[in-house]
Amino acid sequence: MRLAGDIGGTKTVLCLFEKTSAGEVLIHAEQSFSSRDYPQFNDVLKAFLPNDCTLTSMCLGVAGPVVKQCCQTTNLPWLIDAKALQQHYGIAQCQLLNDLEAMALGMLCLPEEDLLELNQNASTQVGNKAVIAAGTGLGEALLYWDGEHYHAMATEGGHCDLAAQTHQQDLLVQYLRNIHPEHVSYERVIAGDGFSLLYEFLLAHDYAPPQHALPEADDANAQLDRNAHISALGVAGEDSVCAEVVRLFVELYGAEAGNLALKALAVGGLYIGGGIAGKILPAMQEGTFLQAFKAKGRFKSLLDTVSVKISLNPRTPLLGAIHYFI
Repeated sequence: MRLAGDIGGTKTVLCLFEKTSAGEVLIHAEQSFSSRDYPQFNDVLKAFLPNDCTLTSMCLGVAGPVVKQCCQTTNLPWLIDAKALQQHYGIAQCQLLNDLEAMALGMLCLPEEDLLELNQNASTQVGNKAVIAAGTGLGEALLYWDGEHYHAMATEGGHCDLAAQTHQQDLLVQYLRNIHPEHVSYERVIAGDGFSLLYEFLLAHDYAPPQHALPEADDANAQLDRNAHISALGVAGEDSVCAEVVRLFVELYGAEAGNLALKALAVGGLYIGGGIAGKILPAMQEGTFLQAFKAKGRFKSLLDTVSVKISLNPRTPLLGAIHYFI
C-alpha cells in the first residue's frame, strides 16, 4: 500500500492507494484533517492508518522548506523527517516535497476541464512553467523544461520583499513596516490573513466607513472567519471597504504572479493554485489580476501571450504526491 499526503497550515489530506497491474491508481482511503488539531504529524498518521496497514512508499507535499529531506513547517509546529518516517514504517521509499513542488507536479496531471484560462491572448508555447498559490501562506514553484520533460523545483519565493507599484501600495508598505519592521513580504498580504491586514490598512487611511460588523482581528473566540467574511462581502460588492480589499488583493497577487513568470521565463504558462483563487473567482476573472500580471514595462509584450490558468481541482497537490513514485 502507498501513502500520499498534502500537508498544509490549515488542513492535511492523506490518501492510501495502490497501483494496479494495469497501471491505474486505486484509492482505498482518503481523509482530510484539521492540521492545528494535532500536536505532531505522527498523530495524524496514527489517526488515519489502519492497524494492519503495511506501507511500501510514502510521498508528502509539505507547506515549508524541505532541506535534506527534513521540514520544519512554516505555519505549524511540526517537524517532519523523511528518514525517521522511513525507519519507523519500514518503507523502501519516502520522499518529502515542498507543497508547491507537489502542486506543480499535480498541475501536469490535470485535464483541461480542471483549468480556467484567464488570458484570452494566450498562445501555446513550449518552455518553463511556474506555479503560484495563495492559501494559508503564499507558495511558488517552477517547472523547468529540459527539452523533453518537466522538473518541479521548490522555492520560498512567497517570502520575497513586497514591492509597491502604485501610490496606494506605497502607503500599504509603509503601514506594514510598522507591523513587521524586520521584513515585509508578499506572503503578509497575499494569503488568508492578508484580507484582514488590507482591511485594517484601508480603515486606517479613511478609505470609507465600514458597512458591516466584523470580529476584531485578535478575537480568537470569534465564530466568524474574518478573512473569509471580508472576501465574501468584497466579491459580492456588499461593502465598499471589503470590495477594495479584494481588488487590492487581486492586484498584488497578479503583480507577484508576473514577477514569478519573469524570473522563471515561464513562456510555457503560469498556473494558479491554492484555496483562495476559487473563492474569489469573479474578482480573479474581471481583469485586475491579468492587468497587474502584464504590467512589466518593456516585458509587457512577452507576458501578453503567456497562458495564465487557475486550477479548479483542490486535490492538485495530492495528485502530485500520488504520482511521484508511479
